[in-house]
Amino acid sequence: MKYKGFEINDEKIDAYVENLDISIAEACDLILEEDGKIEESAETTRAIKEAEKNAPRHYEHSATERKKAEKVRKVDETKGFFLNEVSALVEDLGAVVIARKTETEITFTYEGATYTFKLTKHRPPKK
Repeated sequence: MKYKGFEINDEKIDAYVENLDISIAEACDLILEEDGKIEESAETTRAIKEAEKNAPRHYEHSATERKKAEKVRKVDETKGFFLNEVSALVEDLGAVVIARKTETEITFTYEGATYTFKLTKHRPPKK
């Protein structure tokens, strides 16, 4: 296409019009300004900034999927030991153990009330 005495690639004009959502004349002015064939005008600068601000965003997923690492939960045998002992003690006192969550807590009933015993291991303080 010929514009202001210069030959401009039609594909490039179409790409600018589609991507920046501007008119063909604005796209031609922008291309000529980028090529250094004409001086940048204040109107073109304003139109470009407005078009960039209002242009739709295109987001795409990457072609490669991330591998999901399988997490292996580390069993704390010491906590398990203590919870077994507490569970046995509670049963010896006449309570009924209802549920147990791994080596973290036990739920039991005693005289009609429900209780939860939770065991927490604290990290050593940082030096």
